[in-house]
Amino acid sequence: MSGTGVISQARAGIRERATRWALLPLRIFLGVTFTYAAIDKFTTPGFFAGDGPNSIATTLHSIQGSAAIPAMITLALKNPSGFGYAIALGELAVGLGTLVGLFTRIAAFGGALISLSLWLTVSWTTSPYYYGNDLAYLMAWLPLVIGGAPQLSIDRFISRSRSRRRRVAQHASPEAQPTD
Repeated sequence: MSGTGVISQARAGIRERATRWALLPLRIFLGVTFTYAAIDKFTTPGFFAGDGPNSIATTLHSIQGSAAIPAMITLALKNPSGFGYAIALGELAVGLGTLVGLFTRIAAFGGALISLSLWLTVSWTTSPYYYGNDLAYLMAWLPLVIGGAPQLSIDRFISRSRSRRRRVAQHASPEAQPTD
């Protein structure tokens, strides 16, 4: 093999490895951020209360007139505390699932839905739109919805285990054995 062929193969190998690992920094960032957001809600005094400066109810009342879909806010205001817990638990599940790579595509879809709902409510009136972060988070979740967690994930471990079991089963099956 010529020298240029070896270099070309080496470059292709580097590109392939980089492609496999490309989503990991995004996964870590989003997983940590959503986990932190959930913990912040659980540890903020009065967040789940019906009123007060730190409460979810006060936030919902303040954005009700400016949301793209005011019906979402009206629905959330029927039980602000329950809505707050649902968001916090959703963020925690999304964050931890993304960090460990468990049901990553489902977790990322959940993160995208949370980000979409926040964009359509909390940050809808941010102008110019690129000052708001919820739309950027929505777009950041999409590569994980599509690509999952190909490296350092429970999903990959499960997939490899299933593949190994399938190969072992194929070799042990009667169809795989030579006949006399």
